[in-house]
Amino acid sequence: MEAPELGAIIEQFGRGFVVDAARSVVERLRQNILAGSKISLYDLGSSALADAVAETAARIFEPSLKPLVNATGVVVHTNLGRSVLAPEAIEAVVATAASYSNLEYNLEAGARGSRHDHITRIIVALTGAENALVVNNNAAAVLLALSTFGKDRDVVVSRGELIEIGGSFRIPDIMASSSARLVEVGTTNKTKLSDYEKAISPNTAMLLHVHTSNYKVVGFTAEVGIAEMAALGHERGLVVVDDLGSGALAELPALADEPSVHDSLAAGADVVTFSGDKLLGGPQAGIIVGKSEFIEKMKAHPMARAMRVDKMTLAALQATLAIYLKPEEALTRIPTLRMLSEPDESLRSRAEELAASLSGALGSEAVIEVEQATSKVGGGALPLLELDSWVCAVVPTSITVDDLAARLRETDPPVIGRIHKERLLLDVRTILSEQTGAVVEALSQAIVETGP
Repeated sequence: MEAPELGAIIEQFGRGFVVDAARSVVERLRQNILAGSKISLYDLGSSALADAVAETAARIFEPSLKPLVNATGVVVHTNLGRSVLAPEAIEAVVATAASYSNLEYNLEAGARGSRHDHITRIIVALTGAENALVVNNNAAAVLLALSTFGKDRDVVVSRGELIEIGGSFRIPDIMASSSARLVEVGTTNKTKLSDYEKAISPNTAMLLHVHTSNYKVVGFTAEVGIAEMAALGHERGLVVVDDLGSGALAELPALADEPSVHDSLAAGADVVTFSGDKLLGGPQAGIIVGKSEFIEKMKAHPMARAMRVDKMTLAALQATLAIYLKPEEALTRIPTLRMLSEPDESLRSRAEELAASLSGALGSEAVIEVEQATSKVGGGALPLLELDSWVCAVVPTSITVDDLAARLRETDPPVIGRIHKERLLLDVRTILSEQTGAVVEALSQAIVETGP
């Protein structure tokens, strides 16, 4: 620690962190020696040790959450952060985060207000619901509904709708956490209205409809629509909740088979839940809409506070929803919708431009071809839908495709593509127009500058 080479490092990171880093480096060297590794005198010199300590200390402070280039073609990629926010949403987040705000302060009354008030009006205007509530994600929205209406009582759901969502979260597990009692009806492939009727008892509190957004059962099937469920539920005095999952507010061909929030409400659902990111294209959030009497009960539930969203999420969601007030503009201004609706000729043109730039930068180090391929919606939505797209297929000549993919994960920003038949495919559908230069630079660094 007294070595002169460490002076600047201590000044940058503080003595305590550098001491920990030095101990880590020395211990690593000891373990390597014990394991029989060859350690040179250079490795034990003060200069080499100082470099190792500096690298170890810097790694502690290096952000692990990084922006990257999604070249996979999966538009709503859960592992890569799902939806990209619109510029208006980003600006709203920055403005709100950089200053105090009236998050829970009523400017007109000069007294405490509710954070729900900032978002309710615009959601109601867009969906036609009586009331609305926003929590931190759609799983939380479903859990809050179950806890509010189904605690210690029966909740009836079709066996074919007992889905598992990302991260191994399952509807039965969420239901158990809410203390609601799961009552399964029907079979995996067929559920009839009579199945619901037979399952209703004096202890039944709720009928739950879950949209199977991440898989499809095809063939000999039957399911009960939300309109039939709502009619039955209201006849028996039960709350009817429709979990839409992804949620869709825009009208575009790619989402034609996805149930809309408007349709669910019009069919008579008392409460509808859906995501704020995914197909809506905003920040992660769970949006709950429906009849005021039920939404107010959910707002008053103690769990609602634990699930509430912060000011930055509210700002981003409000700005995103404001774009939907002009539906024709939403398709171009919200990145998720723009990616889903980009025309074939535009995709092909961008793929050819990227290929030309890559060929110029990589030369004989790689073979570049433009090909037709298919993209995915992602986010657990429309599992059978494939979107026609265009890709740049890259075949490096001096390293393997796996090596190339690994090196691209280490560039700044990282570039994530997909490997198919020993070729790295870069799907332009999910590459933002301003990221083209970064992709070319990353490939050049990974292949040309790093070498075999």
